[in-house]
Amino acid sequence: MSRVEPSSPTIHTQDQFLSVVTREKAIARWDAALPPGPLGEETVPLAAAAGRVLSRDVAALLDVPPFDRALVDGFALRAADISGATAAAPVRLALNGERIQCGTAPTLTVAPDTATEIATGGPVPRGADAVVMIEHTDPDPSGGILLRRPVGPGQGIGFAGGDIALGETLLRQGAVIGSRKISMLAAAGIGTVSVRKRPKVAVLSTGDELVQPGEALRPAAIYDSNGPMVTAAVAENGGEAVALGAVRDDEAELASALEKAHAECDMVILSAGTSKGAGDITYRLVARLGAPGVVVHGVALKPGKPLCLAVADGKPVVVLPGFPTSAMFTFHDFVAPVIRRMAGLPERREGQVEAVVQVRVPSELGRAEFVMVSLLPGPEGLVAHPVGKGSGSVTAFAQADGYVRIDALADSLPAGAPVRVTLLEGAARAPDLAIIGSHCLGLEAVIGALARQGLAVRCVPVGSMGGLAALKRGECDFAPLHLLDPARGVYNEPFLSEGMVLAPGWRRMQGVVYRPGDARFAGKDAGAAVTAALADPGCLMVNRNQGAGTRIVIDGLLRGARPDGYWNQPRSHNAVAAAVAQGRADWGVAVEPAARAYGLAFIPLTEEHYDFAFAEAARDRAAVAAFLAALANPDVRSAIVALGFTPSPTVTGG
Repeated sequence: MSRVEPSSPTIHTQDQFLSVVTREKAIARWDAALPPGPLGEETVPLAAAAGRVLSRDVAALLDVPPFDRALVDGFALRAADISGATAAAPVRLALNGERIQCGTAPTLTVAPDTATEIATGGPVPRGADAVVMIEHTDPDPSGGILLRRPVGPGQGIGFAGGDIALGETLLRQGAVIGSRKISMLAAAGIGTVSVRKRPKVAVLSTGDELVQPGEALRPAAIYDSNGPMVTAAVAENGGEAVALGAVRDDEAELASALEKAHAECDMVILSAGTSKGAGDITYRLVARLGAPGVVVHGVALKPGKPLCLAVADGKPVVVLPGFPTSAMFTFHDFVAPVIRRMAGLPERREGQVEAVVQVRVPSELGRAEFVMVSLLPGPEGLVAHPVGKGSGSVTAFAQADGYVRIDALADSLPAGAPVRVTLLEGAARAPDLAIIGSHCLGLEAVIGALARQGLAVRCVPVGSMGGLAALKRGECDFAPLHLLDPARGVYNEPFLSEGMVLAPGWRRMQGVVYRPGDARFAGKDAGAAVTAALADPGCLMVNRNQGAGTRIVIDGLLRGARPDGYWNQPRSHNAVAAAVAQGRADWGVAVEPAARAYGLAFIPLTEEHYDFAFAEAARDRAAVAAFLAALANPDVRSAIVALGFTPSPTVTGG
């Protein structure tokens, strides 16, 4: 009689694919297999640009404002006419026969002892160099106005280009466009922008137990929290998330969904299915998706050990751990930087604060551990309180203020240990370099080179003398200047204070600008042209602000004369050129590129030196050295030449 042996139960074998590596080695393998980002570019209407990343620098196509305009409701007049006005002895001015509104071009010149009524935003008429608030005037019974206090030249006027100058770089490549930036671009007349394409990122959850939020929850099921969480995180980091819901643990169904997602998107992110176990088939399907395939499956991290990283035919594929905190931490640590790179965004700058851990935090030897903490005020500063809910918690990541790292070789953080907390929300970035002084479009070439190195630069135009004062007070790193010492005929060096040195920048040709065809200037040199202008009482000049290097040149030309328009003192070369081109003045002094930009005739006057003062003691600071190196960079010097300037023969090295 034969005996039948009982059948053995089915044994599910494990595929021992998981091979744990350190976090640093995992990142190195991942980066080596990834294609260099970002993706391509596209042009979008300004109205659709919110949240997009610029792929090219954007320069202003016009001045903003495009003309000198009134900043108050009142009367446009000549400041000299009311210089002696007092409450006891008011000055009467006759009214011109027009009222200037927004959008109304002036037709009458403001002659001496007259004024023109003007509304806020209205173009300042020829001859006027100030606008008096209507509240500071009284009507005169005879039809004019009475003024009981003086005003200074330029008061009540917003000069052309005072906000944005023609050719000024408004935004640089890599900038993220928000509502405030859109307002600035719109004011400059820019209707479309070139932006980086957003990577399309497929988000797919796996598991028989998953139910989509809002649906009825069946027995033994859970809601899919990872899918919506990752979808939102993709969008936060510049990607276009394609939410595909959840797929059952069925090999054929999962393979079909994965292949479709890979074909239609630039990146695929799955959650769950990465741990060693009979039901985990995801990583095997990923391995067959395309070359080179899986590059990391297992990282010595807590939380996040079962992370799987792959590249399939040039597209990143990630399988996140199933537990929410593990999934979110590994997403931000490994995946978010890749999405940002593909989208053209800079690396996220994470803020850090110092704190103290008041309780011992145990850790597992051999795995770097990241502990989520909440920050609480303590008697001597911040206290980092561990959010100890485990990697399966859906609230730990959301409720934490940041995290601290425990080294793989440590078994704990002792109570009372000082720690550095990395903030989950990051922090505002201070500028790496501050530049205060005279502004020049050539400076854009230098700042652009620094921006491409990841340096943040803040530039404040206050004029040459203002920049030197700021440098002396320690408020900036560089003070651009172009000041001539008339007695010695030397630029800039005589104006330096102790401890300051000069980095040569470039040369700019200054000259007299006028409208083509004006016989008072045509065919003359600068001296003869100014002499002709001074001989004509109807020839209106436009000056520059006190403290500007150009103002010194102009005063030298005038030799004490104060012609009509002398007190009209805009703060830039563009504003001078705009005033002449638009007929509000007949001549001024500006650099040659400004004349070209406005179609003006140009009489060469002097080649000035535009240089950079800085503190000798700061020479070796990284950002200062980078600026000095940029001045000597051949590409930067070529860009300066293209803008119409001549780089100085020698440049101070870093």
